[in-house]
Amino acid sequence: MVVSPREVATVSMMENGADERVCGGATFRVWCNILLHRGQKRGQTGPRQRKTEQMAAQVSPVKQGKTGVSRAARLSVAPMMDWTDRHCRYLHRLLSSRALLYTEMVTAPALVRGGATHLLSFNAEEHPVALQLGGSDPAELAEAARMGAAAGYDEINLNVGCPSDRVQSGTFGAVLMKDPGLVAECCAAMIEASPVEVTVKCRIGVDDQDPEVVLPEFIARVSAAGVQRFAIHARKAWLQGLSPKQNRDVPPLDYNLALRMKGLFPALHLSVNGGIGSLDEAEAFLEQGFDGVMIGRVAYHSPTEILAQADRRIFGTGEDSDPVQVALAMMPYAERHIASGGKLAQVTRHMLGLFTGRPGARNWRRVLSEQAHRPGAGPELIEEALSSILDAQAA
Repeated sequence: MVVSPREVATVSMMENGADERVCGGATFRVWCNILLHRGQKRGQTGPRQRKTEQMAAQVSPVKQGKTGVSRAARLSVAPMMDWTDRHCRYLHRLLSSRALLYTEMVTAPALVRGGATHLLSFNAEEHPVALQLGGSDPAELAEAARMGAAAGYDEINLNVGCPSDRVQSGTFGAVLMKDPGLVAECCAAMIEASPVEVTVKCRIGVDDQDPEVVLPEFIARVSAAGVQRFAIHARKAWLQGLSPKQNRDVPPLDYNLALRMKGLFPALHLSVNGGIGSLDEAEAFLEQGFDGVMIGRVAYHSPTEILAQADRRIFGTGEDSDPVQVALAMMPYAERHIASGGKLAQVTRHMLGLFTGRPGARNWRRVLSEQAHRPGAGPELIEEALSSILDAQAA
């Protein structure tokens, strides 16, 4: 009998105390088959073998229904703290009608115990949009997922990738890579509470863990709880010694390991994340076999380069967006935000990279950076800044 790496990972899980409720379905049946094979080689028959067969027949994996969000996840903009707020997402949606957008991470305690329901607000135009949650208490995450679904989000995502000290102290983020059983329990509770799909964003491992062992075990356990879609940041996270910024750059990328997970788990939807800097790279990853590509910082700093062509190149439909028209469309949005008590700079800070690499971009950034914070600044400032772009185009 040939045993695959996935089966080895499953056996390791089961022999270290995981039961059928955690490993579930096909993975658990693999374990049963291997035990049966071992028993046959050792001459083991009788009640124990029959009981194993019965257990394997009774266990089936939890399933979540597939949605259109999975199609949108062919290209997504990563959740980024202090960046992907609702104003940023509105801008990104004007650039691409198809890409999946994510909120900043919102902690479950803030929603459930802190009453911070304002963190759930978003614009209807943002769909498809996913809420990313941070937490480690199954009951609390379940309630937060229920709240997110009730607010209208298309997906609820659990953060198992953020390495910051603040997040670690709350047992959120990448530190949870050390406890896949708890992640599976959290996801199972969220799935039961939420009518919309629950997904996971993770790393390939943390600290001294061996990603070759840890990542397949993690995916096996969490997928058995019902999660069918993972975004894999193809780097380790170092919980001590590196800052969150360094953790985005210093640990080496291992795209090949992430891609091998698709071979081990062909039925799952796997997106790759980390260091992806262009649509050319995104297309190459999709051609290699990934189901989706998640892009972070480049999509924020150069949104036009990533999102304006995304509908046509990644989704095969629609026309490229014109950043000039997008800038003009942000004016009435900014006006509504100011009328509701907001400030222009809260909107325009996300627009600085709209014309990156194009004539007039420096003056565009200068006008918005220097003047949007001034008292009384209004949406007409966007038009003033845009004149430098139009003048450069006419020259």
